[in-house]
Amino acid sequence: MPSHVHRVALVLFACLCALPAAQAAPPRASCAQVMRVLGDQLADAVCVESPDLTTTNPQTTPADNALPGLPPSAFTPRADRAVLVDMVSTPPVKTPINSVVPGLQISARIATDPLGQARFVLRLPFNWNGRLVVAGASAQRSEYNGDFAWSDYVVQKGYAYASQNKGTLNFKISQASDPLACRLNPTSGIFVHFYDDDPGQAFTRWTDFMIEATRLARLGIKGAFGQGPHYTYAVGTSNGGYQVRRAIEEAPQLFDGGVDVEGTYVDQKAPNLLVDLPRAVLNMPDYVSHGQDANSTAARNIRSAGYPPDIASTVAGGLSFWQRHDASYWELTLCQWQKRLDPAYDSYGAGLANYDYYRRQAVSDVGQQVGRIATTGDIQRPIVTVVGTMDALLPIDHHARAYARAVRARLPDGSGRAAGHRQGSYRLYEVQNGNHIESYKAFYPQLEYLLPHTQRAFDLLVSHVESGWALPPDQCIARGGAIASTPQQPGHCAEYLVGP
Repeated sequence: MPSHVHRVALVLFACLCALPAAQAAPPRASCAQVMRVLGDQLADAVCVESPDLTTTNPQTTPADNALPGLPPSAFTPRADRAVLVDMVSTPPVKTPINSVVPGLQISARIATDPLGQARFVLRLPFNWNGRLVVAGASAQRSEYNGDFAWSDYVVQKGYAYASQNKGTLNFKISQASDPLACRLNPTSGIFVHFYDDDPGQAFTRWTDFMIEATRLARLGIKGAFGQGPHYTYAVGTSNGGYQVRRAIEEAPQLFDGGVDVEGTYVDQKAPNLLVDLPRAVLNMPDYVSHGQDANSTAARNIRSAGYPPDIASTVAGGLSFWQRHDASYWELTLCQWQKRLDPAYDSYGAGLANYDYYRRQAVSDVGQQVGRIATTGDIQRPIVTVVGTMDALLPIDHHARAYARAVRARLPDGSGRAAGHRQGSYRLYEVQNGNHIESYKAFYPQLEYLLPHTQRAFDLLVSHVESGWALPPDQCIARGGAIASTPQQPGHCAEYLVGP
């Protein structure tokens, strides 16, 4: 061989040797591998090799009331997954499913919970992409709450997915004589007992079990694939959004970022639900008796508590936007929080409409109880908040914007970006006419869905964390619009409701 050819061959050989080996696909996971590392940390665990981890497979989400020994409504996975999307419209509006995702699904109780109610689900696609998403749960919903909105979206992309139930079952039907029972609304004779109000069920458990689910998921992934996740993201809606905030505030070392959708804000002084909801409950009867007059004193009082304007029903005799919240959420949510945080108050004697958080602090420890669960805004990882301007359960200025103010008060330069690094970045994306309940768009066409914006925000967060791309600035997302790098409406939306 000529010398020059020999030299070229040697160079080529050296170059080929220097190339990194092709990254091997993760080994195929097995239930035996996962349960070997998780077995003693879970109770009543069931691991299955699923042909499809999406909700196309009816086995992915258990049937309601499927757990033996529990009363009806204590465990309602299929009802729970429906509340984060619009299952009322035809066709339903939820995450499109375009692929089959075989993998492992593990469901169990968390063995360390002394109350025996904390539950956990873990989904491990065989085509795992090296990342983990951990979801919070809204209200008192189960670990299957995010199946339509979050799990279907991320498992199709190869993410491992985990969720939990905040350490609590949902509720059971009760009666007025039960001191911890709440009626469904001011005119209802039906009372329900939330497990979350029972002794030992401190709301601090919500953060604890979000963190514990993350730890368990990371451990399970390592057992399945021989390595832990390269990146871990938290996602959640409403009380699940609160879980995202608190978990990242308390355990930033476990997370690379989070998406908080219309999360609950809690401040020991204000705002918090115990301050705002009584004003809505108190003024609603007068508002209705005055013909739902937007200029009435009652209407002004409700709006002054932060609530967006009412929307009339498009159906003769139908409920207005406020009336629908009053019938389904306002008093019931107030009762549930009061029973947990200030149980000595006489809910239906003194009256929930007359609850005065500031006066109650003189005769109870409610202020300290609220302080223990307060959101601090002290983040060391990026968080993106997505919220609708028409949120009438957690009004935008007292929850999403309040949290944004708390974060910026903590960050060095006050801009929503930590000085010199991206770990503490924060963004607030406001959806014009978006509201807390996706299915309400079926009743009020002026409303807009949050779901496509929350999923887009997740993808933008991932690009920010993993590729260093700048997050789009805070903005108002116009009706029919999308999150933009150069928004037409930077900052807050000017109005809560626009358009016909």
